[in-house]
Amino acid sequence: MNPYKVALVMIARNEAARIVRALASVASCVDELVVLDTGSTDATVALARSAGARVGHFEWCDDFAAARNAALKLADADWAIVVDADEWIAEAGVELLALRHTKPDFVGTLRVDSSFDTPIGVSVSPSWLPRVLPRGVGYEGHVHEQPTHQLPVRRLATVLAHDGYLSEALKAKAGRNADLLARALAQAPDDAYLHYQIGKDHDVYERYADACAHFARSRACEESSGATVTLAGTVPGWHHDRLVREMHALKKCRQHSQAVLLAENAMAAWSHSPDFFFALGDLLLDWATEEPARAGELLPMIEAAWLRCLEIGERPDLEGSVAGRGSSLAARNLVVLYEGTGQAIKALKIRQSH
Repeated sequence: MNPYKVALVMIARNEAARIVRALASVASCVDELVVLDTGSTDATVALARSAGARVGHFEWCDDFAAARNAALKLADADWAIVVDADEWIAEAGVELLALRHTKPDFVGTLRVDSSFDTPIGVSVSPSWLPRVLPRGVGYEGHVHEQPTHQLPVRRLATVLAHDGYLSEALKAKAGRNADLLARALAQAPDDAYLHYQIGKDHDVYERYADACAHFARSRACEESSGATVTLAGTVPGWHHDRLVREMHALKKCRQHSQAVLLAENAMAAWSHSPDFFFALGDLLLDWATEEPARAGELLPMIEAAWLRCLEIGERPDLEGSVAGRGSSLAARNLVVLYEGTGQAIKALKIRQSH
């Protein structure tokens, strides 16, 4: 008999198109599949049961943490693996499979690889999220809820794939979180993380001016409170995503000089980030295109930024990083830059080496 019980814990509503995929991917790793339905009007409940899940029901109250906590209570397991219906296990790590024999005294983070559409195809952005929870850990936050605890955190090898950021999925849930975020912000107007999440929501839906305003407010809230590091003395992982998104949003708003100033102030902290240098090169190229008189000054800086991406390589451990910015995407940009400026030999060398 295994000493510890492991359960998949999911909240879902109208996820008939995806829920079987999610449940099937986790079934071999757990003792029980638990789904808390929050008001489906499609076949979600029937399909979940057909996949072997025990289904409970929850009256939606505009509070994701309340729903998550109700699902955890329903599961009553020593370990809960939290997976959403638009996710599935792409790679199961040894630690996940061994949870039945692992003392539940830490929180496990999993890499969630989110796919999203770009002008040149689908890209992948990884995030490290707390998804393996021991009994007794619960959530706080009406939206973008987070587990609260004082336990050690371990990164586990399991990788989740996520397709909820693809264009069609985003259209279907446009505005879903906006009201909840606004209510949360009304209760905590100086919460830097909430401003970041609202800015991210605006950025995803291409409302770039609003995104810039909230990213700037997020930084200002931290600066005024002095809370720019965690209790452990490290910079929160989401700062990386906020910086890269803010640089991109400022570029879209044609605020190039402000974006460059932001980048200069952040360069020392993120000198190990290919995403930072990729966004910097992109920003400078846009500026050179808009103001051709600056091209002579900016082109060497653009080249240096993308070469730095290749020098660093891929960094999937950084929050919000995009696969390829430390390799193929940076190489492609360099080839275009070299070919466009008559440097055919340099372009050929990049093609051959990448």
